[in-house]
Amino acid sequence: MIISDGYNGTPVGFENVCEDEYNRTRPYVLHAEANAITKVAASNNNSKGATIYITSSPCIECAKLIIQAGIKRVVFSEKYHTDEGVDLLKRAGITVNFIEIT
Repeated sequence: MIISDGYNGTPVGFENVCEDEYNRTRPYVLHAEANAITKVAASNNNSKGATIYITSSPCIECAKLIIQAGIKRVVFSEKYHTDEGVDLLKRAGITVNFIEIT
């Protein structure tokens, strides 16, 4: 059962423009994982023991949210520019699966 979804975007009330004039992500943009997790927190659903399917492996900030949300499995198909998030998830005992899509 799908309990939430999320996408990269700005906080509620902000214009949904994620990049600045130099094509850099604005510092207040929420990653998809953060959006999905905060959506669950605001609902009657519970993410304890859930699996999260994401496009790219999580950054360190999203990994911390995943741990705190009680998510037990992370599945992704692209590697982020650093492995910090994946390493933290593994340290927390979370199952991490990379699925290459060809």
